[in-house]
Amino acid sequence: MPKSMSIIEVRRKLTSLPENFEREKELDVVEVTRRGKPVLAVMPWEFYETITETLEIMSDEILLEKLRQSIAELKEGKAIPWPDARRGLSL
Repeated sequence: MPKSMSIIEVRRKLTSLPENFEREKELDVVEVTRRGKPVLAVMPWEFYETITETLEIMSDEILLEKLRQSIAELKEGKAIPWPDARRGLSL
């Protein structure tokens, strides 16, 4: 859930934003505004990495097709339980 803050407020609170993200688990993005209009987004690094990884997968047609195929197999009940898969990998 985004939270909106003015650029002046963000400047004052920048060093405490990481703790705010940790404390407020539902907070994932701070929308930074200038004169009431959004100009920046501040987010935890993990969330940023999640977004970029998702975009990479979605831009790769082969990976996207494999993902679609896996989802279809899961819906068809073709999933392999983790203990069985793990034994097959000799972990």
